[in-house]
This record gives sequence, structure tokens and C-alpha cells, in this order.
Amino acid sequence: MRLKKGPPDFILFITSLTLLGIGLIMVFSSSAVTANVNYGDAYYFFKKQLMWAIISVITLVIVMKLNFLRLKDFAIPLMLIAIVCLILVVTPLGVDVKGSSRWFAVGPVRFSPSELAKVAIVMFLARAMEIKLDRISSFTKGVLPFLAMLAIIGGLIMMQPDLGTAFTIAGTVLFMLMIAGAKWAHLGLITLTGAVAVAAAIVLEPYRMERVTAFLNPWKYASDEGFQTIQSLYALGSGGLFGMGLGRSRQKFFYLPEQHTDFIFAILGEELGFIGASLVVVLFLLFAWRGFKIAINAPDNFSRLLAAGLTIIITFQAAINIAVVSGALPVTGITLPFISYGGTSLLFTMIMVGLLLNISRYSSQN
Repeated sequence: MRLKKGPPDFILFITSLTLLGIGLIMVFSSSAVTANVNYGDAYYFFKKQLMWAIISVITLVIVMKLNFLRLKDFAIPLMLIAIVCLILVVTPLGVDVKGSSRWFAVGPVRFSPSELAKVAIVMFLARAMEIKLDRISSFTKGVLPFLAMLAIIGGLIMMQPDLGTAFTIAGTVLFMLMIAGAKWAHLGLITLTGAVAVAAAIVLEPYRMERVTAFLNPWKYASDEGFQTIQSLYALGSGGLFGMGLGRSRQKFFYLPEQHTDFIFAILGEELGFIGASLVVVLFLLFAWRGFKIAINAPDNFSRLLAAGLTIIITFQAAINIAVVSGALPVTGITLPFISYGGTSLLFTMIMVGLLLNISRYSSQN
């Protein structure tokens, strides 16, 4: 198979670096107070995120230059490694933080296997769907095997527990099946079954049920489960059109929990206003446009499905995070790609961008 290689998608590359730059600025601004009080260094989180940003950009370049024809060879090994890591993280080898076992710790560095699982399952499904593309209209022979893999990965992630990430992966798998040509009736059945499973997961876990109840009326639970949502809305509301100014957030002074991770978008909205928040949303829409354009122009079915899956999982996660921060969804504990503090999340997000850029070099328009 001979392919003509061209330059990577410049717009996607610049969009990703712009989001990364905004993220670094906002990590410093949102975490400076907490870092200074807890660690005696206002730059504590910023320095760690900057280190990960440098590593991530270098990794992006490496992934972008990998042999395109060998990409699918990574699918099965990555999937096996991800499954092993997801199993081990819920054993005593995992680090328990606030009741969730989602990380491994190696000295000061934490690794989240769920982030690896996002890349692994998209690559694995793209490879498997390419093989079964002529059978995708069959539920038992085409769709069911993919649902079985989703059940394994989703079940392991739910054991941590991490409903937000499991929901993100499930949504991505559903969209990939749709793009691959699955029947609408099958997709509707999957959606209905998934909705029942999510409802059961919420009802069976009291803390999830409390989050949903607080979501429906956060002001009634302002002192406990509704506190974070209310403080987030205060931050967004205080920003107005132009914001209070970079670094001038009031909510980061220990009013809004997780202000530099899950709820960093609220601080961004408070400091940069509606215009700044809208810019970030537009950048994610631009990212989605270029990602799907890469998928449409990809040279084969594997890279087409891979590009679509990677684009979906990043933008879908961003949409969920922004919806949570703005009070449109219950609190899920999911980060904002490129923007939120977190080394593993940033690294694997940039790996996904690197894969997209790799595919774009072999676009049919080059």
C-alpha cells in the first residue's frame, strides 16, 4: 500500500496548542492560592503541568511521525495493557483518593489507566470494526462483540468508581458504531439499555443519587451536594461579558472545590467572562470540525474510524465537563481536555491529537 504523505493538519495543530496554552494559564491562575497555602509555592501546580505539557508536546510529535501503516498494530497490545491496568488499579496497588481508586503512584507521579483505556478502546474498535465492516448491520455478528468489549472496559472503570469516564467511552463507542453503519434500530436498543444501566448505577449508589437530587434542586442542598454546582454558577455569573480579569477570581479562594481540575472552566468564565468561555467552546468546535474532516479524507476505513473516534472522545468529554460546570448535568468528576490540571489526562489527550495529525498527513486531499 503506497500512500502520498503531506503536511499535518495545521489548523488542528494550532487549535490544540492554543487550548494547551489557555490551559497552562488557567491552571496557574486557578491553583495559585491553593498551592501557596498548601505547598508554600504559588507555582506548584503550574510547574508540574508545564512539565507534563512539554512531555506531551514531544510525545505528540513522536506519535505524529510513527509509521502510518503500523498504527493498527498497536491496537491489541494497548487494549491488553489497558485491561490489566484497569484490573490492578482497583487492587491494593491502586491509590485511593476521596473514595475512588483511579491512579497508580510512582513517587510523586500518578498514572490513570482510564486515560490509557480511552485511546486503547478507540484504536481497538477501529481495527475490529474495519474487519467486521461488512457484518456491522448484524446485531449478533457485528454489534454484540463491540458491546461485550464496552461492557468489560466500562465495568472495570465503574469499579473505581468513575461513571463519568465510563459514560464518555460508552457514548464514543455508540457514535463509532453509527459511523461504521450500524442499524438505527440497534443503536436505539443500545441507547435504551445504556440509559437503564446508568439509571441503575445511579440508584444503587447513594452518593450518585444524592448528586442527581442536588442537580435537580442545588439550592435545597446548598451546604452539601449542591454546594459545588452553586459555587460554579456564582463564578460563571460573576464573569459577565468580559470577566473580572485574569487572576482576579474570587471563587478560587476556597469557595469552589476542584477549581483547577474538574471545575476550571468556571474560573475561566469568571476571569475571562462570556467572551473567554465562548472562545474555548469555539476552539473545541474548531477541533471537532478538523477532526471529522481528517476522518472524512482518511485513506482507509481503519484510519477513518480511528480519527472519528478520537475526535468524538475528546469533544464529547469537553461537552460533558462544560455542561456539568454550567449546571446542565449532575457532577461527574470529569476533566476538561487540554485545560484541566492533570498530567496523565494531558499526555493521552496529546497522544490522541498526535494520532489525528498522523492520519491527516495521508489525507486524500494531500
